[in-house]
Parts: sequence; C-alpha cells; structure tokens
Amino acid sequence: MRLLLLFLLAASAVVRSEASANLGGVPSKRLKMQYATGPLLKFQIWRVFEEYMRVISQRYPDIRIEGENYLPQPIYRHIASFLSIFKLVLIVLIIVGKDPFAFFGMQAPSIWQWGQENKVYACMMVFFLSNMIENQCMSTGAFEITLNDVPVWSKLESGHLPSMQQLVQILDNEMKLNVHMDSIPHHRS
Repeated sequence: MRLLLLFLLAASAVVRSEASANLGGVPSKRLKMQYATGPLLKFQIWRVFEEYMRVISQRYPDIRIEGENYLPQPIYRHIASFLSIFKLVLIVLIIVGKDPFAFFGMQAPSIWQWGQENKVYACMMVFFLSNMIENQCMSTGAFEITLNDVPVWSKLESGHLPSMQQLVQILDNEMKLNVHMDSIPHHRS
C-alpha cells in the first residue's frame, strides 16, 4: 500500500509538471533563443508549436521565438488545484481506512464501502478521474501569437489554427510594416 501511495504521488507530480510545461523539448531551445536579436515572436500555445517554430526560424533567423502555456481563467486553475489536493487526501483516507462520513455523523455510502474493500482499484479510479477533470480544467485550446507583444493571431477569436501560409503572410506583412515604421524619420514638435 505504501508503494502504491508513493507511485500515485510520483505520477501526480509527473502529470502536473507535464501539464504545466506542455512544451516538450522547448526549454533547451528557449535558452538558445534568449540571446538572439530582433523582434520577439511569442506563441501562447496548446499544440503544434515545434512545427511552426521550425519553419519560422528557417524563414526569419533573426526572430526570437518563445512558447508558453496560455493560462485558463483563474476559477478553473483554482478548481484544478483543489482537485489535486482533494485527490491526494481521498487516496490517503482510502489507504488508511478512515471513514470521513463518520466524522460528520453520516452513514458511509456504498461506494465508500466498495472502495474500502477494493483499495487499489478505488485509488486508481480516484487518481485517473481526478486527473482527467484537472486536465480538462487546465485545457484552453488556445493558440495565441504575438509579435513584440502585439497580437497577430488568436485561435480563441478565429476558432482555428492559422495555416503555415497564413502565418508566413502575416509575419511578412508585420515585418514590412515594422521596417517601414523604423525608416520614417521622427519629428519633434
């Protein structure tokens, strides 16, 4: 039972760190890109980051590219945090065999009695169902792109990902606009 609890705690930590990172091998690439000069293209992503990053870095080698998670609304983050803690408390209660309903003067429901008879299955069920709900709360489906903190694409507004051609066209237009704005002399009044 202790081994199961340690496994569940470790798995929860891994799932939580993967859900918060969700960028694969990006951190090492992020360190390399930190020192690049030029405009900053920022992706607030859900998926498909590396494919876009590869094509854009080939076409625009002077653009720094960063990726980060687009955070869900605070209420959903709080629900996910609460579920994470509640899940661990519930698993500990199942393993230890304490009846939380007796504390409130209630009769334990049949599912709690089943959980006490089948501790391994009950712990796994609590763990996986809770993780499923936590991941759903943290999922936004966002793919937001900014160039020097100016939004250039929003999946939340458009409802779809940009095609590679659309993104390249948007970046071409933005880069031409930036070059044109930089070449205009600044007049003092």
